[in-house]
Amino acid sequence: MARIKLSFPDDAFVFETRMPVRITDINGANHLGNDALISMLSEARAQFLVEYGVEESDRQDIGIIITDLATMYQSESFYPDMLRFEVGLMDFNKYGGDFVFRVTKADGGQPVALAKYGFVFFDYQRRQVSPMPDSFRSRFAGSDSGDS
Repeated sequence: MARIKLSFPDDAFVFETRMPVRITDINGANHLGNDALISMLSEARAQFLVEYGVEESDRQDIGIIITDLATMYQSESFYPDMLRFEVGLMDFNKYGGDFVFRVTKADGGQPVALAKYGFVFFDYQRRQVSPMPDSFRSRFAGSDSGDS
């Protein structure tokens, strides 16, 4: 089976936050568990959206949903490591794009993981994918506003 390989340009990341590895994040192998890392990525994404004043669901019932996730683990992390989560957006299309993440140990910068969440905008009343709102596209997509 082919291995996932992720690579993102440094300028893709526009936000960062830090989170500690909690004792409850440790799995049976005594390191940060996959499920805990995914929860931490979701928290970093939520903090990014709050920082930029973006609601995950607006008053017109248009929201962001995650369509896929790819994670490339680079090293173990342990309790009580402090992790640095860098977050950005890229690969825009008519309906969404990718949240991208770079996770490192805050002390020393050792790589822990790279990840991406594919996302689309979704109309919860119609139960269908919706075009990206112009306000979101103009704020984040800039010239990378593909129509695929």
